[in-house]
Amino acid sequence: MESSSNDKCNTTITASEKPDRKIQEKNRRIQMKLLSSKLFSLVPPHHQSHSTKEVLTQQDQVDQTITYIGQLKERVELLKRRKDEVIAQGKGYHSNKFMPTTPTITPMVEVRELGSTIEVILICGLQNNFTLQDVIKILEEEGAQVVSANYSTIGDKVVFTIHAQVKIMRLGVDASKVYLRLQNLITSKDQ
Repeated sequence: MESSSNDKCNTTITASEKPDRKIQEKNRRIQMKLLSSKLFSLVPPHHQSHSTKEVLTQQDQVDQTITYIGQLKERVELLKRRKDEVIAQGKGYHSNKFMPTTPTITPMVEVRELGSTIEVILICGLQNNFTLQDVIKILEEEGAQVVSANYSTIGDKVVFTIHAQVKIMRLGVDASKVYLRLQNLITSKDQ
């Protein structure tokens, strides 16, 4: 009889430790709400179609997220096809079957003197015949020390931006001479 009373005590202890169904459901709803808001936060604002005054329901948020994921899948497929086309064209290019359709871009040089610093902006095509090292060499020969050099590819153009400081302040750097030397570099290599 003693063992049966112990069994009853054990069952009441475990039953009291077990959360109530209402609490379980409340916790589940809170967890789902958190996960839903986390998912919706991953959708960029420009893909969310709601005004600032309008509050979206959770179902609307899920629908927008599903739409956004579908758009991403389509974009990935499009990019894969474009990649395959570029790879196929690249193979054709090496076998002289592919002729580039992009027109050649005339290189442009701009030299700005900003006190003791010089900024060089060089815009050229993807198929330029000079190197960034050539440009840096000219700057250093003219008495400037390159602080930073960056480049960006925008479509079929490459934009180089170089910042340099004057090595010896009293001698300075002649920006017009730098401009002429860079212009000669580009035109001589271009021909």
